[in-house]
Amino acid sequence: MMHRVLHLLIISTLAISILAENDSIYDVLKAHALPMGLLPKGVEEFNVDMETGQFSVYLNRSCEAKYESEIHYEANITGTIGYGSIGGLSGIKAHDLFLWFPVKGIRVDIPSSGVIYFDVGVVRKQYSMSLFETPKDCVAVENEAEFHGDDKIRSSMLQFYEVDPSVGRDIV
Repeated sequence: MMHRVLHLLIISTLAISILAENDSIYDVLKAHALPMGLLPKGVEEFNVDMETGQFSVYLNRSCEAKYESEIHYEANITGTIGYGSIGGLSGIKAHDLFLWFPVKGIRVDIPSSGVIYFDVGVVRKQYSMSLFETPKDCVAVENEAEFHGDDKIRSSMLQFYEVDPSVGRDIV
């Protein structure tokens, strides 16, 4: 009897492994209550550790896709996926107010709310989940080195503000 239970357990584990290997990254997103369009078209390869949730996605190139605002995808994207969330994210940036912000996490609190949140550090950007229903075409970034120069733009914009150390606020 014990031998039969062990045999069923091994077969079940193999079936789950085979199913996971045949799923697309978009199926993995859906299974975690996340919209498929969080990642663009063009995923070359992906790996997901079903126990820890750690994943890596490989695109054929860095690219940008247009949603409500532009999203920049590096060729390699990593993070940890859980039900309704992705944490420890690297390889995705969101464009807002003339600046690019690294997206550190993505969260859906209540799937029926139709709202998804992008954590960009100090703030969370709220989007309609309908924007991410299907994977978007992603346009190759022509000058990747120029894109990474956004820190120069950010520092030059900060020169317009003076910080009053006694108050800790920006003054114009």
